[in-house]
Amino acid sequence: MNAITSFTGDYRWLSNFHYGEFTYDGETYPTSEHAFQAAKAVYPEDAKSIRLCKTPRQAKDLGGKIRLRPNWDNLRVKIMTDILREKFGDAELAEKLVATGDAHLEEGNTHGDKFWGTVEGVGKNHLGRILMRIREEIR
Repeated sequence: MNAITSFTGDYRWLSNFHYGEFTYDGETYPTSEHAFQAAKAVYPEDAKSIRLCKTPRQAKDLGGKIRLRPNWDNLRVKIMTDILREKFGDAELAEKLVATGDAHLEEGNTHGDKFWGTVEGVGKNHLGRILMRIREEIR
């Protein structure tokens, strides 16, 4: 396996939209997307509203409408890393991540996100890079 270039289908569990309850910063979240969007919030009531969203899409949409924490752009990669460490603290998910071997992990997408992923192979792929780092940590 040389590369996983999309976090869909058999690799949906790599996606932040994958359901799998975990705790981050003292709160329980249904997906890592919920946790990440809530972490952006200045106001606790916004974070709670995001945490209680029924779907990760709703959490992402609401996260795009709230007031962001100061210095968010400089914090977001570290916070995503912390959230994903919690997500992959689940033994089954950790085992699946390690089972990807040395495959390059790339969050290829069609919605234009070149920060967390890539579009047609172009982008920073921070999400994939974080997952590969966590895979090494677990090993």
